Amino acid sequence: MSESVRLAKRLAADLSCSRGDAERYIEGGWVAVDGKTVEEPGARVGPGQTVALLPGAKLEDIKPVTILVHKPAGTYADNEPGSALDLIIPKNLMPGDRSGRRYLKRMFNGLKLVTPLERAASGLVVYTQEYAVSRKLMEEGRLVEQEYVAQVTGKLSEADLARLQRGMAFEGRAATPMKVSWQNETHLRFALKTPLPGFIEYVCDTAGLQLQQLRRIRIGRLPLAGMAVGQWRYRLDYERF
Repeated sequence: MSESVRLAKRLAADLSCSRGDAERYIEGGWVAVDGKTVEEPGARVGPGQTVALLPGAKLEDIKPVTILVHKPAGTYADNEPGSALDLIIPKNLMPGDRSGRRYLKRMFNGLKLVTPLERAASGLVVYTQEYAVSRKLMEEGRLVEQEYVAQVTGKLSEADLARLQRGMAFEGRAATPMKVSWQNETHLRFALKTPLPGFIEYVCDTAGLQLQQLRRIRIGRLPLAGMAVGQWRYRLDYERF
């Protein structure tokens, strides 16, 4: 072997296994080249390089992931560099994550944001590779309740509060009832079916309140609880939105 070859080809030859199995080992993060993990089956390796399986290596189907992120205020929520997507790195994983999943490069293949959130707001956003989750939060998003805490200044009468609870039309979407209550004298709690970006600020302005901060604390049945700002975790298999 005098020239470099694809890592998958080299591994298949070394292990006397199929090319497909070699690729699964590599994409599963189980293969090291000169002691460094390489996850790209197409990586080139030379004849003098050492290719080895890591301890515990096993062939396994790698399931698509759904990732929950606590987005900081001022950070975009999208699929571009510089957005909340950049927070999904090992050091930001929430302590105590119980998913048992290994951090792999392939979990970013097709990973997309399915819960838009204003740049100025903080709180829970969801990235997913799973079709069922994407459909639930995008195609059926109007059926999923979300919960927000809004820090506001200004006064709100009981009559105005009751009016807010009846809902407001916004950008062509008809008014639908929502739950609005005071958490304390400066924070309002909103629970409503997936609002359009800017809706809660519009509601506050209409009611004569000034929105200072906005944080999303729940999407469907999954809460933000336990994640500090900038942290992320995997959705557990039993969790449903």
